[in-house]
Amino acid sequence: MSKDCGNHGGGKEAAVRRLCGAIIAFIIIVLITIFLVWVILRPTKPRFVLQDATVFAFNLSQPNLLTSNFQITIASRNPNSKIGIYYDRLHVYATYRNQQITLRTAIPPTYQGHKEDNVWSPFVYGTAVPIAPYNSVALGDEQGRGFVGLMIRADGRVRWKVGTLITGKYHIHVRCPAYINLGNKAAGVLVGDNAVKYTLVTKCSVNV
Repeated sequence: MSKDCGNHGGGKEAAVRRLCGAIIAFIIIVLITIFLVWVILRPTKPRFVLQDATVFAFNLSQPNLLTSNFQITIASRNPNSKIGIYYDRLHVYATYRNQQITLRTAIPPTYQGHKEDNVWSPFVYGTAVPIAPYNSVALGDEQGRGFVGLMIRADGRVRWKVGTLITGKYHIHVRCPAYINLGNKAAGVLVGDNAVKYTLVTKCSVNV
C-alpha cells in the first residue's frame, strides 16, 4: 500500500514538472519568435519635425520671472512599412538651456499606422515661471539681439505593433531646436492682434 501511494505521489510530481517544462518551452518559443520578427523587420524609430511656432506671449520680468505662451505644430512620421506605433503617452514642453520654462502639455494617445503621418498642435505655456539668474541674463541678452533659442521637448511611452504582436512600453525622447526671431515680427505672420506665427521646419532628434 505504501509503495502504491509513493508511486502515485511521484507521478503527480512528474506531471507537474512536465507541465512546467511545457509552459517554459512555450514562453521561450514565443520570445524567440518575437525576437526573430523584430530582427527581420528592423524597426526604425519615428521621425519628428517642428513645423512652426505661434508666439502669443514671451515676457521676461523681474525678479527673473518668465511668462510665455506658444502654440507649436509638430509632425511625426512612421517610416516603417510593416510596423505600427502606439503613442500611449506624450508630453510636450519647452526648455531654455536645460531649464523647463513651461508646463507639460499632454497629447492624446494615438496609433500611427504603417508609413503614416500625424500632426499635433499643442499649446505650451507658463505663467511667472522662476528662471535661474544666469539663464535670465542670457535670455535677456538673446532677446536684445532678436533671436531666442529654445528647445521643444516631447517625452513619453510608445509600443510597437508587428502583425498581431504588441511589444511592451518603451521610453521616447524628442528634442526640437527652435530659434525664434522675436525681435522682428515681420519674420513671421501676424495672427490676431498680438500673436506671430514663425515657420521653423526643424528636424528633431529622437531617442527610443
